[in-house]
Amino acid sequence: MPKIFEYFGFIFYFYSNEHEPIHVHVIHGAKESIFDLIMLNGILVNLHVREKKGAEPLSEKEKRTAEEFIRKYHKNIIEKWVKFFVLKQTIRSTNIKKKI
Repeated sequence: MPKIFEYFGFIFYFYSNEHEPIHVHVIHGAKESIFDLIMLNGILVNLHVREKKGAEPLSEKEKRTAEEFIRKYHKNIIEKWVKFFVLKQTIRSTNIKKKI
């Protein structure tokens, strides 16, 4: 379960046996939601939020914060996805300490 980002109590991560579409799991406290990155010709066109079975979903405010973060860092998320799942390389977590 590689952690890719930490951002003011939010943890963004992949499971090690993921599948497409490219997506990221986001935890805040005991809550968790999944964000699918919808791409068209290499451009992020939408984010689709879904619930993780057995987990309480993020609140609407938490979802907005996570979505704002993902929109800003989507290229880094995709880069880490490719590095980990396609190139089979180790990825490092990044702690973002500056508010978006």
